[in-house]
Amino acid sequence: MDPARTTRDSLSNAELRRYGRHLTLAEVGEEGQLRIKAGSVLLVGAGGLGSPLALYLAAAGVGRIGVVDFDEVEVSNLQRQVAHGSSAVGRPKLDSIAARMQDLNPHIQVERHELRLDRTNALELVKRYDVVADGTDNFATRYLVNDACVLAGRPNVYGSILRFEGQASVFDAARGPCYRCVFPQPPPPGVVPSCAEAGVLGVLPGVIGSIQATETLKLLLGTGETLVGRLLLYDALDMSFRELRLRKDPACPVCGTDPTIHELIDYDEFCAPRPKTAEPVSLSARELADRLGRGEDLVLVDVREAFELQLASFPKATHVPLGQVAQRAGELPADRTLVLVCHRGTRSMRALELLKERGFTRLRNLAGGIDAWSREVDKSVPRY
Repeated sequence: MDPARTTRDSLSNAELRRYGRHLTLAEVGEEGQLRIKAGSVLLVGAGGLGSPLALYLAAAGVGRIGVVDFDEVEVSNLQRQVAHGSSAVGRPKLDSIAARMQDLNPHIQVERHELRLDRTNALELVKRYDVVADGTDNFATRYLVNDACVLAGRPNVYGSILRFEGQASVFDAARGPCYRCVFPQPPPPGVVPSCAEAGVLGVLPGVIGSIQATETLKLLLGTGETLVGRLLLYDALDMSFRELRLRKDPACPVCGTDPTIHELIDYDEFCAPRPKTAEPVSLSARELADRLGRGEDLVLVDVREAFELQLASFPKATHVPLGQVAQRAGELPADRTLVLVCHRGTRSMRALELLKERGFTRLRNLAGGIDAWSREVDKSVPRY
């Protein structure tokens, strides 16, 4: 055997040694390893889920791996985004994760896509890969990835995490339901908190991301029973797995019998429509500071949980946790301007809508929450 063999239809001696534990598996063997080597995967996101996906797919020898991300590594990422280290803080996540992948396996090709995936670029990018693994943390990008995969005819390996719970599935419109079949509409803005708002157990993305990596390898190998038509639910506190059977929706607008979506749409608008008000409802941190500095009569209402006040707090803010806003609305002055605040601005927007439903008209939301206040106005306020 020529030790210099490195083509996609052969394995070099170095690769044979590296993938030896795969080669001894009857379900993989040399033929299967060559399929993995010839395969290509697009990872959307280089964060919590993207980290185990990138590491395990690189270690397995997937020949070409594209990674989409445009963020930088922050200290708060390191609790769960294990592809990055302390030395990478402040660097683009793409640089950090690509270096780690190449160090783990120099036989693979890593393609960096430093961009925000949107309707103008998603479809053409998805078409360049065999499988897409979705490691995103927001609904707009999940619907975008789903629709692009359906239109391009690519399987979408899905995962999501929050607090102590995770989900995983494979959405492949050619063989089963897509993401829209299961979740036809996104939840109203503010109903489902982000990981930054609600927290996430650090090991949770490792569990769900590893499941996604497993499903991705099975798709490339063409072996085993994938999660097509099944939604796997994981609860870390109970250490339990449950499974829901999923059905294709004939009325699905993108993969149904009479689809109405034939091209990518505006997913930010679809998932987070702007409130139809005569004036903006959001204030930036600097705008709030200016108004407070001018002595405007503003009432700050902090809708975070009590334990969060111990981490960072606004002076002289009224504390009404989001879960109590509806019941305690009568305690708030309807004749003064209320500025709703939380950690990142999501829960406070939900509180604003609840108060609007109860007749309040003088309402503002602090965009970016106390985190933005700390970054832009008062750096002595701790970030968490």
